[in-house]
Amino acid sequence: MEIVNPKTLTDQVTSVISHVVVTTASKLAFISGQVAVDETGALVGSRDYYAQAIQVFTNLKYALEAVRADPLYIAKMSIFVVNHHPELISIIFDAGFHVFGSNWPKTASTYIGVQALADPEWLIEIDAIVIFP
Repeated sequence: MEIVNPKTLTDQVTSVISHVVVTTASKLAFISGQVAVDETGALVGSRDYYAQAIQVFTNLKYALEAVRADPLYIAKMSIFVVNHHPELISIIFDAGFHVFGSNWPKTASTYIGVQALADPEWLIEIDAIVIFP
């Protein structure tokens, strides 16, 4: 993948995302929205954005491992957050850095505040598009 952050676009967000990702991948994986449930289906972190974000990113990591994809293969990620307010941005990205560490994917991303998700207890959902080199 080629990461492009043109000087004509702000660098205020490029510590956590990239403005443009260019790829000529021959194989793709589409990861469905991951939420804060563990392998038994139990909710993790009721009413706790950080705890839910840890579980959501962990589930995303498990999905990547299942298809033998490095987190750096994520080309696009969409993050949906219930009742978003600006203070949640650092909470959610801190959880992502906690789970992925130095393998945090600075990918093209969309962060979307939403009224609700499919289950009223879910606070965060993340889906991803993965490319294979």
